[in-house]
Amino acid sequence: MINDVVNWLISSGALTALFIFAWKYVKPWLDNKAAHASTEQSRATWQLLKGFADTAVTSLVGNQNLNGQEKFSEATQVVKNLASQQGIQVSNKAAQSLVQAAYEVSPLTPTIQVENGNEDDFKKTVVNGFQSKEEKQNA
Repeated sequence: MINDVVNWLISSGALTALFIFAWKYVKPWLDNKAAHASTEQSRATWQLLKGFADTAVTSLVGNQNLNGQEKFSEATQVVKNLASQQGIQVSNKAAQSLVQAAYEVSPLTPTIQVENGNEDDFKKTVVNGFQSKEEKQNA
């Protein structure tokens, strides 16, 4: 009797129809799981890169032999090198953004209180050598 049921399912196409029906409900769920896993992997990678940038900035803050731009360039290169050692490709712009963000939140870097409220003075003072070439030319 079981053989007759299996043969009927195969020969009538009911098994194929059941599989297609189930696949229409399972596939979106599987796609959602894959997208979620990709997002989590990206988030973990970004956290790792932020850690690299924090470490690079912290290690270079006290170096009196380098000016601000040299420290920035060195920290950017350190982030890119550490990322490539882990098999992560990082663009130069992303590495620069990570280093700038690490510099801004580091408790070891100086912060300036603006008393007169002049935003232009604040930008020039806080960045202190971590400016791009365009910003330095405009300053």
